[in-house]
Amino acid sequence: WDFLILFFCLPVVIFNEITKKRLLGDLSCRIVPFMEVSSLGVTTFSLCALGIDRFHAATSPQASTRPIEQCQSIIAKLAVIWVGSMTLSVPEILLWQLAQDASPVSGVATEYCTMKPSANLPESIYSLVLTYQNARMWWYFGCYFCLPVLFTVSCQLVTRRIRSTDKKGECRGTKHGQCEGHLNCTIIALTIIYGLCTTPENVCNIVVAYMSPDLSKQTLDLLNLINQFFLFFKCSVTPVLLLCLCRPLGQAFMDCCCCCCEGCGPNTSSSEGSADSKLKTEMSSSIFFDKPRETPPPLLALGTPC
Repeated sequence: WDFLILFFCLPVVIFNEITKKRLLGDLSCRIVPFMEVSSLGVTTFSLCALGIDRFHAATSPQASTRPIEQCQSIIAKLAVIWVGSMTLSVPEILLWQLAQDASPVSGVATEYCTMKPSANLPESIYSLVLTYQNARMWWYFGCYFCLPVLFTVSCQLVTRRIRSTDKKGECRGTKHGQCEGHLNCTIIALTIIYGLCTTPENVCNIVVAYMSPDLSKQTLDLLNLINQFFLFFKCSVTPVLLLCLCRPLGQAFMDCCCCCCEGCGPNTSSSEGSADSKLKTEMSSSIFFDKPRETPPPLLALGTPC
């Protein structure tokens, strides 16, 4: 979803700011806010799911006895996160619409997006969208800021509490314990980046809600543009942070890039190198993602009398 935001919303916003014309017209006024709010929902619920996963990893007796989660279960969780985020963002499609106004400097008509439900909506839907507009500021602050931050902090505190009171201490000081700490640091880093990038928008929403009569339209447009670029910054930093901190994911990404660039030919040396890198990736991912470690097959003694 971060890539969708960067490849679709970012060019549309830049084009609109340069030309003062809305690319794709009324459609962009509805789709861009919908995708941006959906991005906040995907990140929020993903952080909550990662916090639950780390809590289950901390409360399991041993890493080797934990069953491997099936691919269908992971896909189901991702579907719930994405469908739920998009469903909660549907009011954004009905809330925004295209408007025109003459520029006070040049006098040329400019197009802009305004947060105003259309009067052509049915009465019941219009009332719901109007209620969403009135509660939008606190809904943003509660669901898309407080929920992921507090949930992640609570899961991390509970996880640390469980590990500190664990009498066995089997994972402490081992490679598995280091990987667990590495994963927790990754989740904390994602939460910090998300919190820092969404704080300006929540502050601006609260300020605008109580001081909007005293602010000019140019100031409101500038604040909205700053909030959007903070979101774009978050979407660009998050994949890089994941690839850098999550070593198996970064190694797999680099292997795919090298495979696409070099063209996976039937070369013996390249095959051996790819097999070796694949073995290393599988071994590191099996430790990193709490998969049970399997005993490697015995190596044949080559060049011996036997």
